[in-house]
Amino acid sequence: MGVTGRAIRLPAIGARDALRRPLADLRISVTDRCNFRCVYCMPREVFGADYRFLEREELLSFDEIERVARASVALGVRKLRLTGGEPLLRRGLEELIARLAAIRTPRGEPLDLALTTNGVALAARAAALREAGLTRVTVSLDSLDDERFRRIADVRFPVSRVLEGIEAAHEAGLGPIKINTVVKRSANDDELLALAERFRGTGHVLRFIEFMDVGTSNGWRLDEVVPSREIIERIGAVHPLDPLPPRAPGETASRWRYRDGAGEIGAISSVTAPFCGSCSRARLSADGKVFTCLFASEGFDLRALLRGGAGAAPVDDAGLTRALGGLWSRRSDRYSELRTAVTGAPRSRIEMSYIGG
Repeated sequence: MGVTGRAIRLPAIGARDALRRPLADLRISVTDRCNFRCVYCMPREVFGADYRFLEREELLSFDEIERVARASVALGVRKLRLTGGEPLLRRGLEELIARLAAIRTPRGEPLDLALTTNGVALAARAAALREAGLTRVTVSLDSLDDERFRRIADVRFPVSRVLEGIEAAHEAGLGPIKINTVVKRSANDDELLALAERFRGTGHVLRFIEFMDVGTSNGWRLDEVVPSREIIERIGAVHPLDPLPPRAPGETASRWRYRDGAGEIGAISSVTAPFCGSCSRARLSADGKVFTCLFASEGFDLRALLRGGAGAAPVDDAGLTRALGGLWSRRSDRYSELRTAVTGAPRSRIEMSYIGG
């Protein structure tokens, strides 16, 4: 209930930013640690043995995360997504999921509570996650080829561990399962058809993501981006596709259905067809900073408000909601729409592993 338990006055139409975009989706990073070292996200030459990860006391507690989640719901959020790093590395995650699953909208409706994972621990945890109240999962998978999977993720275990996790999530009822594949030219774009055919007819939704310039450590180059248009054309040439309308405003992926009824795929085109105009997502880092754009360089420190210090008392629930609403009201981010083929001078950006995808 927060510091004071004071009731929060709800805005009439929810929080809106400077471009009139609503706040509808909060992505919560619960840890900055990961057991993968994917070359496009956490390359080992940067995130190696000497890299300093957050200490336990620096992470937001479950109480603090719950308070931020409740404040965000008061401002219009209807979807919570747990991310990392790898969120299943956070000890006791099922307890946090149960707390978040108990939150209701002002109308008494449950939230859409999802989790993005690399899938390695899913086989052992899927049933417990579902029992705790998790709605569904998104699994990252960039290759079906064992050698290539190990190279891209920079791990020693086989891709079968991820596939087993996907099956366990399906059996536990954590669906529809989304499978995210980051596509990079000459790295894994020759597997587009194989990936599509692996998940056709399973009920899972495979989504192809254009290689993005998130952070500064993944060596991003524009000529390594495979445009979503090309991806859809290559798959559609073998398995004809028809476009589908979005399920909800602000969706990141364009949707395509197989004409023969074998399900659907998606494409996330942050580089070639930016969707900033409908972006309704805020991101909370594991140490309590709010970022209003995936490509932001700085975040707003909510942890300082939650914990107080330097003579200041911790903020109550109403104050927390006002602070978060005020931050969103000033938001005008639209990096992807402003991106050009020549990125110009280096620009500081937060790493994706710090705030999730």
